[in-house]
Amino acid sequence: MLVEFDVRGQQGMNFSLEEALLWILARTSGLKLKRLHDEIVYYKRTAFRFARHSLMDWSRVDYLYSIVMFLSADSFILTAPIHCRGSTCEQVTVESMSLRSPNNPGDISPRLMDNEKARDCIIPMGITSENVAERFGITREKQDRFALSSQQKAAMAQKKGLFEQEITPVTTKFVDENGTERTITVTKDDGIRPGTTLEGLAKLRPAFKETGSTTAGNASQVSDGAAAVLIGRRSTVEKLGLPVFGVLRACAVVGVPPDVMGIGPAYAIPEALNQAGLTVDDIDVFEINEAFASQAVYCVEKLGIPMEKVNPNGGAIALGHPLGCTGARQVVTVLNELKRRRKRGYGVVSMCIGTGMGAAAVFEYPGQ
Repeated sequence: MLVEFDVRGQQGMNFSLEEALLWILARTSGLKLKRLHDEIVYYKRTAFRFARHSLMDWSRVDYLYSIVMFLSADSFILTAPIHCRGSTCEQVTVESMSLRSPNNPGDISPRLMDNEKARDCIIPMGITSENVAERFGITREKQDRFALSSQQKAAMAQKKGLFEQEITPVTTKFVDENGTERTITVTKDDGIRPGTTLEGLAKLRPAFKETGSTTAGNASQVSDGAAAVLIGRRSTVEKLGLPVFGVLRACAVVGVPPDVMGIGPAYAIPEALNQAGLTVDDIDVFEINEAFASQAVYCVEKLGIPMEKVNPNGGAIALGHPLGCTGARQVVTVLNELKRRRKRGYGVVSMCIGTGMGAAAVFEYPGQ
């Protein structure tokens, strides 16, 4: 029996008790846990564009379940029930960033403070950004220029309607600042700032350290969101008559020092490319998460990636970064971008992860 698990703790607390218990369950009951290297079939995201999805081998799934993890009284991540039909499964996930407590790492053991590396796992993410900037010489000007580029690219993409095919309109009730409730339909991302200028960014004060270089303008914004994804084996996909949107060719997760967790993509991307038998030159589009401009700039420069290949439609600085869902947003964005190019191509999705990890995946768009 193969058990699918999708458990996530708050960023900086990804080593969850529930995940450990699942592995113990698997070892003691003979269950098997397996990662997916199969087909990505179809993906639609809501207007807020973000979700988390575990990529698993659905061909022998016998038991599926969902978990709701409450991070604090008003902060939660919901892993919704997974609906299966043969070898094809769909999952919808939600994460609220606006309700989470950014400075609350959750209920942790006091023993965490006994080990230096363990203590580094709860360093505030903004401070890890400052560490990257200082340690690797990423200047404030470089960070601001990268942030400006992200906003400009996202604004242009939105103006051209490039995100419309990715977004499912959501009708909901909204309470405005005056306390008035009204019904709205969200059809586009509302965090993009077309009027951003380099001069404006330069005026912003450091957000995490008095002498630092990370600001509200060159870091990812706070966003809420949800998304759905459908994956399956090619044989099942063809049987159901579903279109194949892309193929997952390789994926990798690596470890890096927790105090500079943002450099994760610089080490995860080469590993994923090696698995796929590809090089940086073979990749048409890189979607590298912009948790902070400091870490994104470092990763791009470290790997020697041409800037024109990086986040061509903007990234998290403009679009937002709900922690548990960025990977899925990047997947749909990169596949849609490859589709617009009307030819076979490869895309890489990568992100840093709190506690010192990096993840990357290689996708192939099969062409028209």
